Parts: sequence; C-alpha cells; structure tokens
Amino acid sequence: MSRPWIGGVLAGLLLLSACGDPSSEPETASTPSSPRTASTTHQRPAATPGASAGGDTGGADARGTDTAGADTQGAPAERPTVLYLGDSLAMENQKVLGGLLRDEKKARYTSAPYSGTTLCDYLEGSGEDSLVPPKDKAAALVRRLRPDFVVLQFWGNAWGYTPCMDGITYDKERDEYFARYTADAGRLTDQIAEAASGARIVWVLQGPDPITPDRVRRVNAVYERQARASGGLLADAGKTVSAASARYTWTQYLPCTAYEREHGAYCTQPGSGRTALHRDDDYLHFCLAPTTSTPKPCPVRSPGILRITRAISQAIGRAVAAPAD
Repeated sequence: MSRPWIGGVLAGLLLLSACGDPSSEPETASTPSSPRTASTTHQRPAATPGASAGGDTGGADARGTDTAGADTQGAPAERPTVLYLGDSLAMENQKVLGGLLRDEKKARYTSAPYSGTTLCDYLEGSGEDSLVPPKDKAAALVRRLRPDFVVLQFWGNAWGYTPCMDGITYDKERDEYFARYTADAGRLTDQIAEAASGARIVWVLQGPDPITPDRVRRVNAVYERQARASGGLLADAGKTVSAASARYTWTQYLPCTAYEREHGAYCTQPGSGRTALHRDDDYLHFCLAPTTSTPKPCPVRSPGILRITRAISQAIGRAVAAPAD
C-alpha cells in the first residue's frame, strides 16, 4: 500500500468522524432532481438537521418539511412521506435524494442526518452520550412527521468516535461490536414502530470499506436480518458503487452508465469511459468536493451520490407500487 493511499484513508477516517449540524450557508450548486430531467431542486438553507434539505423554496415549513399540497389522509401511493436519517454519507446525499423523491414520487421529505453518528445516536434514552439531540431522535421525528418510510443510512462507525457506543470498536472488540450493532438495530426498529405503527424502515446497504471489507459485509448482514425480521425494506445502494464482479472490493472508478455518458458532469473521465466515485484524498465519502469542517450537503454533482440516491428512491418506488399487506 502506497503512502499517498494510506494518507488518504486516514484523512477519510478523520472526516467521517466529524460531527455537527448541516451548514447554515446557502447551497449554490444545483443537483439533478431526476435522471430523466434536467430540472434542479433549490433547497432552503438549513439551520438545524431537522430542517436540512427538507423542503424547496416554495412550500416548506420552518422545519424543512415539504407541506405544500399535503393530504394527511392520503395513501402512500399518492404521495409518500419520507424521513431520511444517517451519518456523514446521508449528510452529503440528502439534497439529491430529496430532489429525486419529490420529482419522481411527489414525496413529502425531511432529512435529519448527523455526521459521525451510528444507530445508537438516534435511540431515545441514549442521553448525553449521543451526537443527536432529543428533538431529532428517530422516534421523536417519527411521532411528529408520521412518515410512511424511514430511510436509515449508516456506514457503521467502527473506531469509537461515537460516545453512545461506549468505546466498543471493530478492531479491538469485534464480536461485541457486531452484537451491539445488532441490538441497536432491533431497538431502533422497535422505537420507530412504537412511534408510528405504519412507518416502514428502509435499510440502506453500504458500499465497500477500503480498510476492512468484511466489516461492511457483516454490517449489511445485520441490516438484512433486521429487515427480514421486522418487515423492513432494503436498498442496495452499495451495489451501485461496487464493481459488478466484486461487491465488497473497494474501487475509486467504475465504467460510466448510459445516463452518466449522456450528462457529461457525471462521467468524469469520458476518454476512458469511467467515472470517479471518490476524491483522491477521501476514500470513504462520495462527494467530489472537499469535506468541510462544518458538515453540509454535497455542493457539486457527484456520480456516486446520484447512484446511491437513485437506489434508495427506486426501493421506495417499488414499495409504493406494491404496498405491504
């Protein structure tokens, strides 16, 4: 392993651990709201995670929840309500996902990601040992918003940056790490179900980990088991940022898709027919702009983010088209 690669990985780890609210600065870069259109979604500047990327400039309330034309008695198939929670990957994805869901599903959408978090941070009762305040715990948001879908995207904080993990790390306490992660997935599912019985959880499967490939494989297995046990849904977003023949082998580049070839900003190396998923100095995130000290949505078009969010949107679309019995 070359020294530049090691340095990039270490930088990525430090960036992943960053925590804080979304930026309160206006976002100036536009992102496509749908692969089928050239329209853009301009988000209202967010002051709190509950308001981040939750609404556009016309029809969003103070918390960022899109309420224009909302029918609280309407079926999910007419206009689903979606809540998006997660860590720094969700932080960078949130505006693009909101645009896709509004454009393709006419969804009412709210996002409340916190960088550096894991499942336990969103549990009610985690108290002061959490990076998420009580008002933005999963159950608290579900009680208030009554979403049809709760999308959970967590890469799986593994190095002890998250206080509520009580110092349990993948490297030093591997079995305890997975046992705790499994237990927290079950507790979070139960709290969401108790807050709103009709909410369906969408577990986002993660892409390859360049340092410990088997860790992400086993984290995804936790999500898969929890979804089966509780009637949840899976969105295999990680597959879209993996090589077709190597699901858990990390790669910085993949062949451009047809959409990426047609829209030049998404095919970063058209001469070779491939596109960049990661920056050279950040092997974990998918935003092609530098990660800032104040976490915020990605401000530039990034192929990996579009691939991931399309997988999530498609999973919700399939569920809307064929709702659970």
